[in-house]
Amino acid sequence: MVPREAPESAQCLCPPLASPNAKDMLRRRHKRRSRQHQRFMARKALLQEQGLLSMPPEPRFSPSPTPSEAPPGAAATSSGGPRPRAESGSTSCSREPAPKSVAWPLPSKFVAIDCEMVGTGPCGRVSELARCSVVSYHGDVLYDKYIRPEMPIVDYRTRWSGITQHHMHKAIPFRVAQKEILKLLKGKVVVGHALHNDFRALKYVHPRSQTRDTTYVPSLLSPPGLHSRARVSLKDLALQLLHKKIQVGHRGHSSVEDAMTAMELYRLVEVPWEQQEASSAWAHPEDREPDSSTDVEQYMEDQYWP
Repeated sequence: MVPREAPESAQCLCPPLASPNAKDMLRRRHKRRSRQHQRFMARKALLQEQGLLSMPPEPRFSPSPTPSEAPPGAAATSSGGPRPRAESGSTSCSREPAPKSVAWPLPSKFVAIDCEMVGTGPCGRVSELARCSVVSYHGDVLYDKYIRPEMPIVDYRTRWSGITQHHMHKAIPFRVAQKEILKLLKGKVVVGHALHNDFRALKYVHPRSQTRDTTYVPSLLSPPGLHSRARVSLKDLALQLLHKKIQVGHRGHSSVEDAMTAMELYRLVEVPWEQQEASSAWAHPEDREPDSSTDVEQYMEDQYWP
């Protein structure tokens, strides 16, 4: 029995196939390209792109499929030619967890910061920046410099800040340091402990959606023995959750050590924290503020700094 020849259009578009069954499947493939099938493929590609649907294995060619069982695209696969390209917008399934690839920022987008302040003004009651340290997601030091305040230092607060008069010999002006630090923070998710104090010393306002203040760690993770009060010191959190001692001795705090500890605490609760942030972003997209590091001058007015 001589098999029916394929239409002229099919012969022009595709190279001749080896078996009659392949030609039949090719014709059926073109006929079944309906709008309903296209909508299905578009939705499927969207789910795969978001990581909500895993990529199914490629269907293998069956020697004698029935018309109802012939899968679209099986002809090109069985003939040994190039595989059909995926629909527009579809991507291969990522091996990473779905929330991480969909909504979570990459590790390179995270930095941790800690600042040490000294006292200026009347009786040294005004806190000004004297040292700032920034570390990466993996704890690498990105920035660590001593900074000369704009006003004369009255109280070095060495017991807490670790700053002495000797450190001011190699300190850089505040305005220079501010530009360097804000350049590092721009577009990043900033981790730290009691970040409002650090941002106030920097005279800077960072978007709330891009801050991770570790003072809220107890509300996300409450192991036995940890007090449930609203504010817990970084020293207590490090001892209870990380089993490490920081801020010991009489030489004061180390801003590098404190920034690294804050990042370690964040990574301890990263999964529930980012899930919470992602759900909050979908529920209230209007609360996502733009990055203010490109226009810092507006926050230098007296109404913000009485």
